[in-house]
Amino acid sequence: MTEAELRERIIEAIKTVYDPEIPVDVYELGLIYKIEIFPVNNVYIQMTLTSPSCPSAGSLPGEVEQKVRTIEGINDVQLELTFDPPYTQDMMSEAARLELGFM
Repeated sequence: MTEAELRERIIEAIKTVYDPEIPVDVYELGLIYKIEIFPVNNVYIQMTLTSPSCPSAGSLPGEVEQKVRTIEGINDVQLELTFDPPYTQDMMSEAARLELGFM
């Protein structure tokens, strides 16, 4: 599997994780800042939450990590939660903005 194919599978897995308060997946919401794939298929994901006091702060990062770990060929996953830069609605994809009625 090429790195591009693996990246696509990682994104597909992340798109199955939804913020419980918003009917849009965390990828389309713009909560994923970075996905890096290192040798031996070690994956680094940097993500944020809609706010530091997000009620799902305890579950969303773990759910993202768990979904990515289930991809065949993944060796290890490191997930970093950050609030820099702070999340804004501008980070949403066009599809997410349409879904939520912001367009």
